Amino acid sequence: MMRRPLGQPPMPLNGPRYNEFIQSPKVRVIDENGENLGVMYTREAMEQAQEAGLDLVEVSPNADPPVAKFLDVGKFKYEAQKKANLARKTQKTQEIKEIKMRPNIDDHDYDTKMKKVFEFIEEGDKVKVTLRFRGRELAHGQLGMQVLQRVQADTIEVAKVEQFPRMEGRQMLMVLAPK
Repeated sequence: MMRRPLGQPPMPLNGPRYNEFIQSPKVRVIDENGENLGVMYTREAMEQAQEAGLDLVEVSPNADPPVAKFLDVGKFKYEAQKKANLARKTQKTQEIKEIKMRPNIDDHDYDTKMKKVFEFIEEGDKVKVTLRFRGRELAHGQLGMQVLQRVQADTIEVAKVEQFPRMEGRQMLMVLAPK
């Protein structure tokens, strides 16, 4: 059976460095009450932290000298993980919502579709406006272009055109994004 060699315990893979893992010889120390104790040797700071029953945790490793605090490492990691989970939960992902129209759409139907477009843009989502052509409507592409230009003009205050109208087979597409 192989044994782990005696010596230093393994370096923590994630999270802040603490106690004997702090590599710089001097650190700026902040005690458990948030008071600045000044710059001191790492060994001396670790001894003071152990007297207080806490760990010396490096909170700002890129500073010169690094900043270390008297904290409980487990509690510090737990709170950092909790904060990261909360941030992940509250972030909003932008979705693409699609609105389908026809080139000869009536005014009331157009207004109903536009209400949905404004609703989606207010929520922070992108909107893909699709115009479907059937049969001989394909010969009148300018009608579809007029409808999409009308959509663009109506949404100019709240949205910008991310993808200008273009034909894709039997449909004409345009993508709007919130300003």
